[in-house]
Amino acid sequence: MSVIKQSKPKPFVTQQQVRFGHVDPAGIAYYPRIFDYVHEAFEELWDVHVGKRYYHLLADDQIGFPLVHSDADFKHPLHFGDRPTVSITCFKLGRSSLGLRYVYRLGETICVEARMTTVCVELSTLKSCEIPADYRTRFEQLLEQA
Repeated sequence: MSVIKQSKPKPFVTQQQVRFGHVDPAGIAYYPRIFDYVHEAFEELWDVHVGKRYYHLLADDQIGFPLVHSDADFKHPLHFGDRPTVSITCFKLGRSSLGLRYVYRLGETICVEARMTTVCVELSTLKSCEIPADYRTRFEQLLEQA
């Protein structure tokens, strides 16, 4: 009996920069700013990986992905001038829900690991709707193996 080995999905990777206005008096990125970083990475994922600017998703498709659950672990501080890489994988892909994992690293050091769950909604009603097939296909490419 042969075993088919599934390869790990290749995450979407981008880089961000900790700027002067992002740090607190201790010189580290103020923790609410991390949530801004995550959303910026989310928009970059849409633009580069999915192929649709998030703005156009809202304006043209009239759908959005509001956050319904977040979980973040802060493991190592980010300082002014740091340029962490963030890798994004999909840990959940439901009919309308999308769970993305964001791992921020400086070299091999994990600084932040965040898990964000959003739900695809029609903007006019804010009722959940099925994630469109062409977008689903792009997120399947990032799906973590169980």
